Amino acid sequence: MRVNLDVLLILDALEKHGSFAAAAESLFKTPAALSYMVQKFENDLSIKLLDRSGHRAKFTDTGKIVLEKGRILLSAARELEKQAVQIESGWEKELTIALDGSFPFHLLLPMIEEFYQLNCLTQLRFTHHTLSGSWEQLTQNDADIILGAINEPPTSTEFSYQMLGMLENVFVISPSHPLATADEPLDPRLICTHRAIVIGDTARFSTGQATNYLQEQERMVVYDFHNKLLALVSGLGCGFMPRHIVEPYLKTGTLVAKKTTSSRQKDLAYLGWNNASEGVASRWWREKILESELIKFMYQYEKS
Repeated sequence: MRVNLDVLLILDALEKHGSFAAAAESLFKTPAALSYMVQKFENDLSIKLLDRSGHRAKFTDTGKIVLEKGRILLSAARELEKQAVQIESGWEKELTIALDGSFPFHLLLPMIEEFYQLNCLTQLRFTHHTLSGSWEQLTQNDADIILGAINEPPTSTEFSYQMLGMLENVFVISPSHPLATADEPLDPRLICTHRAIVIGDTARFSTGQATNYLQEQERMVVYDFHNKLLALVSGLGCGFMPRHIVEPYLKTGTLVAKKTTSSRQKDLAYLGWNNASEGVASRWWREKILESELIKFMYQYEKS
C-alpha cells in the first residue's frame, strides 16, 4: 500500500496552517522534509496534490479529495492507537480536552496540577474552539473530552454528555457607542442599524452556526472572545458576551450592558466525551470537572 499516513498528516497540517513552514513547525520537521515526502507521494501515484505555481502551494482538486478522505483515515488511526494503549495499560497515551471559547482555562489549573501529581504517563493536550467546532472535535475523534460546548449535542451512542448548566449572555457596548444612551429595552430595528461583533464557527466539516445577531445586521467576525472583547471595548460594534467574561468590564464602566427584546440570552453548556476512547485519565478528568465548585458556580442553573 502506497498511502502513507505521514503524508496525510502533512497535508492536514498544511491545510490547517497555510504554509510548509508553519506545517513543518507544528510537526517538528523541516519544510524541505515535508515537501520531499509530498512530492515522492505524488510521483509514486502519478498524481498532483498541490499547485506550486504561486507564492504558496494550493491544493488541487485531487489534493482536496485526498485531504478529505485522508482525514477519515487519520481519525481511524488515532482511534486505533488510543484503544491499543488503553487495553494495555488503562491509561491513555494522550488526552485531548477541547474547550469551547467561552470556557475560562484558568478554572482547570488546579486540576492540571493535581493530575500531574498522579505521575501517570498521559500527556495532556488542550485545544480551543467555538460553536459547532467544539462538538465537531468530539464527533471527528479529535478530542476525548469537550468542555463548555453549547447548542444541541450529537445524537449518537458513540458519545455521552452531561449538562453543566446555563451560560448567560449579555448585550454589551462601549460607553461611547451610540446605543449607550438609547432607551431600554433596545428595539431590534435600532440594533440592526449598528455593526455586530460576532464569534465565527470553527467547524470544518459540519455546517457552521452563528448566533445572537440579526440577519440584516452588518457583521464583523472574529474567532475568539478575547478579540471580540477588544473590538467591543474599542467601540467598533455591539454584541452578546458571556457574563463571566465581561463582568469585570461592566463593574469598571469600560463596557455597558443593555437590555434587548430579542436574541438568545442563555445557552445550555455541556461536558461531552467519547465512549470508545474512554480510559482512566478520561474518567478522572470527567469526575473532577463535574465535582468542581468553581465550574458549578459559573454555570449557575437550577435543574427542575
